[in-house]
Amino acid sequence: MSTSRLDRVALVTGGSGGIGRLVSERLAKDGLAVAVHYAGNRARADEVVAAITAPGGTAMAVAGDVADETDMSAAFDAVESAFGGIDVVVNTAGIMILAPIATLDLADLDRMHRTNIRGTVVVSQQAARRLRAGGAIVNFSTSVTRTQLPTYGGYVASKAAVEGITLILARELRGKDITVNAIAPGPTATSLFLEGKDEATIDRFVKATPLERLGTPEDVAEVISFLAGPARWVNGQVIYSNGGLA
Repeated sequence: MSTSRLDRVALVTGGSGGIGRLVSERLAKDGLAVAVHYAGNRARADEVVAAITAPGGTAMAVAGDVADETDMSAAFDAVESAFGGIDVVVNTAGIMILAPIATLDLADLDRMHRTNIRGTVVVSQQAARRLRAGGAIVNFSTSVTRTQLPTYGGYVASKAAVEGITLILARELRGKDITVNAIAPGPTATSLFLEGKDEATIDRFVKATPLERLGTPEDVAEVISFLAGPARWVNGQVIYSNGGLA
């Protein structure tokens, strides 16, 4: 455990999900106190908290809808009250619904945009106002913004917006010593990615990368650890964590 980061605090939205859980556990191993955010499944969040605290880490669970400003203000209040402040916000919360643009259900589009775009803005607003100097904000995009795969249109539209929000916020926080970056994972073996895909489709994704495998949540968490701590000269960037996917 890094003694230089013991006094730092992270809030991970979607912290009970596939990537969110590994990010939460990795930041705890780095020595940060971690607030594990969840939207509706308290039991899963409690499992992550237990996994962190069992070996001696510090963690708590916080609830709320990321797109609801009242919920997220209360979540940030709870973390500050428990841990004394917040230094890192990792915004993993998001949803993905795939369909061709011509047949995309507009209600599904609205759901994705509410969570992925409005949620990113709401969380970023709180983070911009509250993070201590030396802090870091990490948002989530996707490598499909470059690969332009069919059926990803609505999802990519929401994540392209996340990139724009991230890059502009980095410039707006001039003088506050807070970095703002986005990570754009490639195909990663989580339930969100694997759901609805047959073996042939998954195999095509595996062969699309020079490393010839899917990414893992641990791969993504490694990059988050870097952006959350030592990467103080990386700011206003989109980092592609995708094994070399073109």
